[in-house]
Amino acid sequence: MSDKSKEIVLIGIGEIGGVLAKGFLRLGYTIHPVTRDMRMEEKAEQLPNPALVIVAVGEADLPAVLAKLPNTWRSRVGLLQNELLPEDWRETDNPTVISIWFEKKPGMDPKVIIPSPVFGPQAALIEDALQQVNIPSKVLADEAQLLFELVTKNLYILTTNLAGLRTGGNVAELWQNHQSFAESVAREVIQLQQVLTGQSLDAEALIDAMLEAFDGDPQHKCMGRSAPARLERALAHARQHGLTLPQLLNLEQTLATA
Repeated sequence: MSDKSKEIVLIGIGEIGGVLAKGFLRLGYTIHPVTRDMRMEEKAEQLPNPALVIVAVGEADLPAVLAKLPNTWRSRVGLLQNELLPEDWRETDNPTVISIWFEKKPGMDPKVIIPSPVFGPQAALIEDALQQVNIPSKVLADEAQLLFELVTKNLYILTTNLAGLRTGGNVAELWQNHQSFAESVAREVIQLQQVLTGQSLDAEALIDAMLEAFDGDPQHKCMGRSAPARLERALAHARQHGLTLPQLLNLEQTLATA
C-alpha cells in the first residue's frame, strides 16, 4: 500500500496548480488530479488521507467545489485563490492558505512579484515545494498576519484592476500619474474589505504593502480581462452591506455608457 502522507490531491489543473504540482513531484510526492468530469467522492474513497488537497480552481468556482468536498478531505485543504477571505473557507476545517504573488502564463516560466505568504498546517510543505521551483514564499506566524496578507492581495488586485478600467497602463504609471485617483479607489476597497471581514484594518499599512508589490513588478499591467467582473462583484458586496463607494460607482457608470 502506498504512503498516503506522500500524496497530493489537485482539484483544478491550471497554471498555478501546475507550478505547485511540479514542486511536490520534486519532493517525491504523487499528484492525483481531479478534473471537472471526475467524482470527488470516488477519489476520496481511494485517497482518504492525502497530505494536502489543493483546490486550484478559480475564485468563481470555489464555493461550489468546497460545498461538494468529501468530509475526509475537509481538514486537508489548501487554498490559493484571488479575492480570498476567511468567510470563503467556512466549509473547511483549518485550511492551509497561500496568497499567490507570482504569475504563470502558458509557455512561460513563473514571474515572481514578491514572496508568497502562506499559513496553515501544511505551510512548511508548500514552502518546500515552491523552493523546488525557485519561487520565494514566507510562512506566517498567525491568522492575523494571514488576514493582513489576504487583504493586501485583494487591495492590489482590486485597486489596479478597477482604477485600470479608467487609466490603463501599468502599476508604476498608475501611481506616478494618477495617484490621487488610485488612492481614492484603494481606500474604498479597504472600506469594502473591512465590512467583508468585520475587522478594523490599518489602511496606511495596507497601502504601503500594496506599493511594495508595485515595486516588485512596476511594469505589471493594471487591467486584466477580469476587471469588469471584479467591479461588478465588489459593488454587489457593497450594496449587500449598505456601503456606498462613490469612485467605484463612477467607474460602473463609465462602463455602462462606454
